[in-house]
Amino acid sequence: MLQSLPASVSRWILGLVPWQPTFLVVAVVGSLAVVRYLTPNEPRWGDRFRRRWVLGVPWGTLLTVLGVLLVYWVVQGGWAHPRNPMVIPFRSWSYFYPLGTLVAGFAHNGVGHITGNLTGTLLFAPIVEYYVGHYPDERGSESFATPLTNPFVRLLAVPVGSFFAGIFTGLFSMGPVIGFSGVVYAYVGFGMVTRPLLTVFVLVAERVVDLVYAGLRNPVVTREPRPGFISPWWADIAIQGHAIGILLGVVVGIALLARRDDYPNPLYLWFAALVLGIRQSLWAIFTPLGANTYVLFRAVGVGIVFLFAALIATGVSASNRSLVPQLGDSGFDRPTRGTAVRTLVVALVLLSAMAVPFGLTTISGDLPEDAETVEVRDYTVTYVEGVPNQYVSLANEYLFGESRGIRSSGIVVLSERRRVWIEAVSKGQLAHNGRATVRVGGLGWRKAVYAHREGWSLVGNGSAYAVELREEGERGILAYATDRVRAEPVIAGRNVSIVPAAEGFEVVVTENGTVRGRSPIPAQSNATRVGGLTIDREGRDLFAVHNRTRVRVAKKAIPRAQQD
Repeated sequence: MLQSLPASVSRWILGLVPWQPTFLVVAVVGSLAVVRYLTPNEPRWGDRFRRRWVLGVPWGTLLTVLGVLLVYWVVQGGWAHPRNPMVIPFRSWSYFYPLGTLVAGFAHNGVGHITGNLTGTLLFAPIVEYYVGHYPDERGSESFATPLTNPFVRLLAVPVGSFFAGIFTGLFSMGPVIGFSGVVYAYVGFGMVTRPLLTVFVLVAERVVDLVYAGLRNPVVTREPRPGFISPWWADIAIQGHAIGILLGVVVGIALLARRDDYPNPLYLWFAALVLGIRQSLWAIFTPLGANTYVLFRAVGVGIVFLFAALIATGVSASNRSLVPQLGDSGFDRPTRGTAVRTLVVALVLLSAMAVPFGLTTISGDLPEDAETVEVRDYTVTYVEGVPNQYVSLANEYLFGESRGIRSSGIVVLSERRRVWIEAVSKGQLAHNGRATVRVGGLGWRKAVYAHREGWSLVGNGSAYAVELREEGERGILAYATDRVRAEPVIAGRNVSIVPAAEGFEVVVTENGTVRGRSPIPAQSNATRVGGLTIDREGRDLFAVHNRTRVRVAKKAIPRAQQD
């Protein structure tokens, strides 16, 4: 397929950007209409749904989506700030901070995050709800005969089960996680063992839905090479949280299969588990070695996915045959399907137990003595560089002894009462954007802290910059300032440096290490005399002038995000 279009064609397509979402919608609807026309004799899905759901609607799935939205809109303040909700108090920081642990499984850190998880809910939760059904299908049972056969009670199975699954993932996910993805993976695990081929189909359809949504939201994407380290995609995946979600769904699904004595084909199960593990990147087992170093154990991860697929197929197989032949009278019982099921349960317990030391967290150490902070009730907000991360888990400190190896640079939020220590905005993010907003608070209240970074790039020798923090409705403070930074050029035996000051920046002229003069940087299109040199500013550029020698020594830094 042709991947690169001629420039003239590309320009013509770019001119049609406003019409591209319309084109995508028409194409999707037209394609679906063609498929429906080509399969006129297929049973109507509406009839199937009405046999399983009240009025043919997955009410439980819709109630679950509404509940997650209410957490985002009301509890996190996402209705007022949809792209920047309050996140910090709703992470699973510690068992000593129950609010975060209980809410973490339902909260999200932005529009993209919640959109992805709700899309997964709308795709996979109906599989669970379809298998459970609003109407009882056991022989001899009648609707409304008992509470458990009441359709209006049974349709609550998904939201109630999702609530407990969200609490479970919040309790037993390692580190201060947030998000509904653990519950979504429980849906996937349940669907994989009860309706494996349908789950594989939906896994593929999920990618299609994601791509259509991305096409509607951003019809044209432009990318340019940018300097700096970018963490690999697999370093942002909460593998342990996803794994316990899947295993939880698998175990619950197996229990319901056993109750109904309704087992799918083991080959289908093996294939579904393999596709799930590869598609959802469960093979991406990694460990951080430092601030910018990660190690991916790809071979081990892929091997574990294959073993996981075999274990699932064995544990859910309708056959109860032994897994290995009997070798004489050895005295050992041969492993059976029950052994595989117990192995899955043990895996779930062990993976969950791994999170317990991380939940027994504490905050150790202090901020630098000279740190300037903004205090918002029990929160402390400041800017640091190269400071040891104080979010210390028992596992890191006592098992690995590496708690001090992780350092933070950027806007840090600290709350000893809530056991919170987080690098809310990294140094690189603030440099790229120039500004940032950090929201702190709790149930029923929230406050914003604004950060602003300003600086100058010195020719040949880095940048001088300052960071200001300001609480909503208050005056700002200078939270951080670099030391004096000297430009590389030498003009008439003199060096030019820039240093942050209480108000703006100052230019300093030195000769053999002795300060000859200092003055505030002149305004645009102005010049000033400092230490025997004329410092001339033209737009963003700063020049040092001596006689007929004119050398650019610095440039006003404009955040890349503001250049786009």
